Amino acid sequence: MQDAVVRPLAELDSEALQNILPELPLWVKCPDYERVDWLNKFLLDMWPYLDKAICSIIRTTAQPIFKEYIGKYGIEAIEFEHLTLGTLPPTLHGLKVFDTNQNDLVLEPAVRWAGNPNITLVLKLKSLAVTVQLLDLQVFAAPRISLKPLVPTFPCFANIVVSLMERPHVDFGLRILGGDVMSIPGLYRFVQETIKKQVASMYLWPQTLEIPVLDPSTVVVKKPVGLLHVKVVRAMKLMKADIIGTSDPYVKLSLSGEDLPAVKKTSIKKHNLNPVWNENFRLIVKDPGSQLLQLHVYDWDKVGGHDTLGMQVVPLKTLTPQETKQLTLDLLKSTDASDPRDKKQRGRIMVELTLVPFKEDSSISGRLDQINGSRKGNDDPFNGSGLLSVTVQSAEDVDGESHNNPYATLLFRGERKRTKMIRKTRDPRWNEEFQFMIDQPPLREKIRIEVLSKRTGFSFRSRQESLGYVEVNLDDVVYNGRINEKYHLINSKNGVVHVEIQWDRV
Repeated sequence: MQDAVVRPLAELDSEALQNILPELPLWVKCPDYERVDWLNKFLLDMWPYLDKAICSIIRTTAQPIFKEYIGKYGIEAIEFEHLTLGTLPPTLHGLKVFDTNQNDLVLEPAVRWAGNPNITLVLKLKSLAVTVQLLDLQVFAAPRISLKPLVPTFPCFANIVVSLMERPHVDFGLRILGGDVMSIPGLYRFVQETIKKQVASMYLWPQTLEIPVLDPSTVVVKKPVGLLHVKVVRAMKLMKADIIGTSDPYVKLSLSGEDLPAVKKTSIKKHNLNPVWNENFRLIVKDPGSQLLQLHVYDWDKVGGHDTLGMQVVPLKTLTPQETKQLTLDLLKSTDASDPRDKKQRGRIMVELTLVPFKEDSSISGRLDQINGSRKGNDDPFNGSGLLSVTVQSAEDVDGESHNNPYATLLFRGERKRTKMIRKTRDPRWNEEFQFMIDQPPLREKIRIEVLSKRTGFSFRSRQESLGYVEVNLDDVVYNGRINEKYHLINSKNGVVHVEIQWDRV
């Protein structure tokens, strides 16, 4: 057997080039497509298992469709005699990845499949059985695949959304009763065009096919929807924590739920069983339908742990938005109603609660449009408290001189917050959100975001190094309600930080 003759492209004439150009993979012709030989190798190794899984889905999906035809046109049964996709998997001739700055991942693969499937259907009629066989299937398609939203639960995306960027090429043979039906004059072109039109009408962009992967109720990351204003007024007839003397009470407040800021605390009232606080707090609300306000009264102790004097909870769903509700609550040992220790009198606590949802359009431009359209000037968009939410998504090409263990810090109105540190990387991904509750829209203000690296382990050299910073003007956030941008870091050669900032006004 002779070896194949290999010739460089430069030696080929124009006719030979025209013949081979359609067969060249996209990563050769288009530099924005990536070569994915590793993924084709993966598909080849996985194909026997994928074949069985896909065929099982096809059988399950086709059964109810077949049942609709039973009894019509003399059909008594429709069954798969053979169903396999063959031994040849689809091939990816290139892959394009888009950076959208949104909470998703967008891929555009170039898919070609010249398979050898064996798909045979048997239609059982009253007097005979008709066998229909699919042959020589070829599919060329350019789908767009969006994995969204990205979530912190494996496989890290909740849905697969597929659409076709152009009409697919589908070619196949169809054999019935031993004869090739597609050889009938005019039928081949009719079937081709019909399939293209039907597929295009369903899935050609902007039409999409959405495939759920995870249950949305388990992966949705709830965003803040409002603030709970809490005024801790006073407590009455608190129990004595010690046999001798009185108590030094204070109150801890928090909302139930994950990933919420730290608890709030009142001041300590020394030697007082009927303390008066009249102190105000604001808590961030994410799900008023399920969250609880938790109130814990403690006796402060200079040495050791603080004794619990009592506690109580208030479901937020019992509050009417925008209405202040004053409650006087009996303090309990725990929320377990059957706990015999709750029969002991522990005193009472008085609080005032106001649930304030965020406005539907928190941006100044949106509020001005609403005010001008309704001719109401009593809602001043330049005033009023709200929540500034800052999500530090990631950074790219942050390069330290002596180490790369990056973390990010945020500085706003003298308050500093920081992300976790990620070791040994120049492209950290944090995806951490921070909130600042403020009394006025942050017009003509800036937030400073700095990426730093911290040396791990013992060393006499400097432990901390700045990898660059940026100061973001918040005017655009207030006017538009939200920004999602990548910023080049000052004092960094190529460093970039990706930040999402949102202003929610109450």
